[in-house]
Amino acid sequence: MRRRALLVPVAALVLAGCTAADGGTTTETTTSPPPPAASELVGPGETAVLGTDDPAELARQSVETFFAAAPVVVLTTGDAVLPAASAAVALGVPVLLDGDDATVGADLERLHPEAVLTMGTADVPDGADVAAVAAPADPAALGELLGVALAAGEPVAEAGEVAAVAGLDPDAPTYLTRAGEGAPGPAGEAAVPAEPAPSQDAPAPAEGAPSQDAAPTLPPTTRPTPAAEGVVVMSTGDPAQAAAVANARSAGARVQLVPNGDPRATSETVQATAANAPDVVVGLGTAFGDAGTLAWRAATAATGAELPGGGQLALPGKTYVALYGHPGSRALGVLGEQDAPATVERAQAHAEAYRPLTDTTVVPALEIIATVASGGPGDDGNYSSEASVEQLRPLVELAHEHGQYVVLDLQPGRTDFLTQAKRYEELLKMPNVGLALDPEWRLRPDQVHLRQIGQVDVAEVNQVVGWLADLTRANRLPQKILVLHQFQVRMIPGVDGVDQSRSELAVLIHADGQGSQPAKAGTWRTLHANAPSIRWWGWKNFYDEDSPMLTPEQTMQVQPTPNFISYQ
Repeated sequence: MRRRALLVPVAALVLAGCTAADGGTTTETTTSPPPPAASELVGPGETAVLGTDDPAELARQSVETFFAAAPVVVLTTGDAVLPAASAAVALGVPVLLDGDDATVGADLERLHPEAVLTMGTADVPDGADVAAVAAPADPAALGELLGVALAAGEPVAEAGEVAAVAGLDPDAPTYLTRAGEGAPGPAGEAAVPAEPAPSQDAPAPAEGAPSQDAAPTLPPTTRPTPAAEGVVVMSTGDPAQAAAVANARSAGARVQLVPNGDPRATSETVQATAANAPDVVVGLGTAFGDAGTLAWRAATAATGAELPGGGQLALPGKTYVALYGHPGSRALGVLGEQDAPATVERAQAHAEAYRPLTDTTVVPALEIIATVASGGPGDDGNYSSEASVEQLRPLVELAHEHGQYVVLDLQPGRTDFLTQAKRYEELLKMPNVGLALDPEWRLRPDQVHLRQIGQVDVAEVNQVVGWLADLTRANRLPQKILVLHQFQVRMIPGVDGVDQSRSELAVLIHADGQGSQPAKAGTWRTLHANAPSIRWWGWKNFYDEDSPMLTPEQTMQVQPTPNFISYQ
């Protein structure tokens, strides 16, 4: 089918009779404009991810997500996406990026527009039965064509395209252009070649008929009632997502920038999600993972709860400096050498020494031994003395009040780690509490402590991973640190097989070697070589057993730089 140019709005013809000079009756036609048409919007009923990073395909999928039909479609090339977005949001119509003719043609057939507004060097596919109207380059002329007054927006700097489009307000139409560029597009050029001028012998056009060189116009439109008011569209800010963001704004959805694709990542994204309180989230691009992942991450961010140091991700971006031990026991580490208020104060002082040494956020922390390996079997026969939740709660809550992270350390004896972890579920539901597994004190049924170094199978560790990750997700909690203590490879055979796929957790190996610094450095290298997939690592400084103990400056020179540093 031949493309057509829309020169005047479709008119309704009205016939009226009148008397001619010779007494006969003539017929006159008058026109009345059709009522303005609005886009037909649809709202996504559940969280979705538009899982492509191709700009044209992402724009197309966003149109499918929000638009069932539209009286006008804006078709643009990438260089003109900003003025195209300006026009689309002003009218409440969709934007497509020029590309494969068959794909664009199919989209136009589905949307069934009366006209396509082309921008940049975009061209309507051959065979599309739709009027093509080329956008003028002049903002005032474009505003006249659209029937709106376009205010001049601030020039958009490189990489600022998405933020600028996200800020477009349909009630205050704005014309966007890139900094240092003029407005793209053929100024006032018709979308189809002009017809040749009539010959002198040709009859003159009838009075009231459209002029052969009349400028193309758009059908009258009105903005639709937003169908996506409870929807938040999340974008990484990649300029390739600008057209998709324009479609979200045209449909009435709010747009939130989430630079790395995880709304839990920073304090800014957490608080923005909490403020938006979305009913449904749509993620743009592959950075957001699948729909299920985005749904629980967004629900977690919407709580607004943050970790010490900000945001809801324990790592990266933070360095933890912790005191290790058991409350009230000087023999088990420096944490127990003073009362609770003094412990919190001492942890803060240790952390302060590291602040000038790193660009990351330094977080004071406490690693509390919740279950202590014991020389006797005890009433339950497991060679582990378990502190009650009520015994630990005062120190855990005091740490929370002072912005400190807490790790509960398990020394399970003859029982398994998961059984002991479940004893502390109530504390683990707090946002600032993580978990540590200490295989040195994991015994077989016929073993007792201090006669051998304990060990744990990866399968048992992964049971804890699954349970703790599920607990974290179900309760919409920030990411938790799961510490695995180790100073010999045999303590966790096959440790590289620990499940790290659950982003509810940050799995960290804590190297517990003590003694001379060359020996500790050797342990550090060996453990790293044995677990190349583990991303996060911890280092322990022993006050009494190290010779000498590293200073904070020396500790931060260990390579790779530790993410978690504890003192015992």
